[in-house]
Amino acid sequence: MKVVAIGGGTGLSTLLKGLKKYTSEITAIVTVSDNGGGSGTLRQEMHILPPGDIRNCLVSLANTEPIMKNLLQYRFKEGPLEGQSFGNLFLATLSEVSGSFEKAVEISGKVLSITGRVLPVTLEDVDLYATFEDGMKLVGETEIVEYGKYKKAMIKSIILTPKNPKPTPDVINAIEQADVIILGPGSLYTSIISNLLVHQVATTIRKSKAQVFYIANIMSQPGETTGFTVEDHIKALEKYVGAYVIDKVIVNNTSLSKEYIQKYAEEGSHILKWNPNDLIWNRILRIEADVSKINIEKQYIRHQSYKLADCIFENIQRR
Repeated sequence: MKVVAIGGGTGLSTLLKGLKKYTSEITAIVTVSDNGGGSGTLRQEMHILPPGDIRNCLVSLANTEPIMKNLLQYRFKEGPLEGQSFGNLFLATLSEVSGSFEKAVEISGKVLSITGRVLPVTLEDVDLYATFEDGMKLVGETEIVEYGKYKKAMIKSIILTPKNPKPTPDVINAIEQADVIILGPGSLYTSIISNLLVHQVATTIRKSKAQVFYIANIMSQPGETTGFTVEDHIKALEKYVGAYVIDKVIVNNTSLSKEYIQKYAEEGSHILKWNPNDLIWNRILRIEADVSKINIEKQYIRHQSYKLADCIFENIQRR
C-alpha cells in the first residue's frame, strides 16, 4: 500500500509514527514555508530550507536507537545556541557537506534507517503571502499566524511567493503512484494548503485515482480557523485542491470535559464541530472515531498516532 502524507508541523510527524505500523511505502511531503524559531534563524543565516518539520518527520519514521532520536530532538538550553535544535544543526551542516538540502535529507534518512522517505514539497525559497478579510496583507508564516491570532482577523486568500515554485523531484511521481493520499492533520493554511500551492501538486492530486483522506483537526487554531466547522475546513481545502477530490474525512468524537474546553477558550480556540445534515456529507464519507490522546499534566488534546493509523487503514476500502 503506497501512502502519501501531506502536511507539516507536529500533525504530520504524529501521523507518520502510526503509518509505519502498516506499510513501508510511505512518502511524507512536507511544507517548507516556516520562517520562525530555530528553523527560521537557520533559513535566514545559512540560506537553507527550514529544517524543523523535516527533522520531526525523519525522527517519526526512524528505526534506530532511542539515543539518536533524542539527540536530533535535543534543544540547547543556554548559550548562543539556546532554543536551537541539534537536529536542525545536523541537517544544516549536512547540507553544506553534501552540497544540497535535498541530499542532506536523503542521507539523514539512511542514517536513521527510516521507513519510507521524506520530501520537502519544493526546494525553492518560498514564503506565504496572505490577504486578510480586513485588507491587511502579510508575508511570512510567523507574521501571518501572529496577526490572525492577536487581531482576530481571518485569512481571505493565501499564495506562495514567488508564485508556482517547482516541486521537488519525486513529489509528483509519488502522488501519481499513491494508493492513499492523506491531507493533515495540521494548520489548515500554513501546514496543508501551503503544499497545495506548489506547482502541479493540487492538479496531480485531483487527477489521482488514490483514495484521499482529510484528517480534521480536533481544535480550531486562533485567528487561522476561529469559528470554523469541519465543513468550513473542507470547503477551504476544496478552493485549492478542487471539489469531489476528498473522499473521506476523519473527525475526532472524543468527549472533552468543561475544564479542557475552558482552557482552550481562554486561548481563543474551540472544539471543531460538524453538522451531520450538511449536504457536503452526501459526497464525502465522514468517519467519526476516538483518535485523540489527552495530556492531563499539560491539559491539551492531540491526535494519537496509532489510533489514527488504525482508523485510516480500517476505512481504506469503506465507501
